[in-house]
Amino acid sequence: MSDQPETRVTRVSRRQLDIVHTENDCVVVIYTTQPTLLGRRFSLTDRPLRLGREADCDILLHDDSVSRAHAQFERRLDGWYVVDGGSTNGTYVNENPIPGNQLLVNNDRIQAGFTILKYLSGADAEVRYHEEIYRVSILDGLTQIHNKRYLSEMLEREVIRARRHNRPFSFILLDIDHFKRCNDEHGHLAGDAVLRQLAELLAKRIRREEVFARYGGEEFALVLPETKLAGAKKLAEKLRRRIERHAFDYLGEEIRVTASAGCAQFDPRDQTALDLVERADKKLYEAKNSGRNRVAG
Repeated sequence: MSDQPETRVTRVSRRQLDIVHTENDCVVVIYTTQPTLLGRRFSLTDRPLRLGREADCDILLHDDSVSRAHAQFERRLDGWYVVDGGSTNGTYVNENPIPGNQLLVNNDRIQAGFTILKYLSGADAEVRYHEEIYRVSILDGLTQIHNKRYLSEMLEREVIRARRHNRPFSFILLDIDHFKRCNDEHGHLAGDAVLRQLAELLAKRIRREEVFARYGGEEFALVLPETKLAGAKKLAEKLRRRIERHAFDYLGEEIRVTASAGCAQFDPRDQTALDLVERADKKLYEAKNSGRNRVAG
């Protein structure tokens, strides 16, 4: 028998490698129904950080889908954990419900009710916090596509470009049919899941030069440079069919939805981008009024 010491192979998980904690560790609110909370940073210290509807919570959420003592962030030997407090609707990390508690890794997204926070850790957490604030200003925190503010800026730019170079561009406004019914039947968190998955589904079909944004609620919008009305209607029909055929999932439950779309092409007589949006909105109303799950333009 050999006298050489036995060689042991230790497997290191990705999570173990990613854990580098500093005094800059924090969570940042990237999506919420409370405007004053958006972009707020909450530093993580040795004291647990509590989240919920109780008045003494560190992160106070005025949201009926959040429990009084919903969850807390606490430091353990191997890192920061989010610990569910026995909440009614659960705590989620990266859209998955946690089994009581979960070790956090850089950039994990934590959701309680309608509020989403991002966990930032490491020596560059301060830099990434400021990057995240910029992302919050141009991206919708729930769907991670562009928000209405960014869309409005890009529309105005496209109007200027179209006038200057006499080039066409079109606009699509798309709305989920009977979304309130979806929320009523499956719950608002299921509705959030549908919005996230629908955005991901459509984003795969959008070209780099096109702008895809959440317009508000269950409405989405697309700015299509160098595209005439016929091309916009063709794309909208492809997106409509993709939504109709897709089975959305929430905790193993299959949810089916349809969508309607209104399309419009920029007209040099338009005074502002709002004129174009209003024409697309009228066409969307026409699609809804004529039976839904269709495209008008």
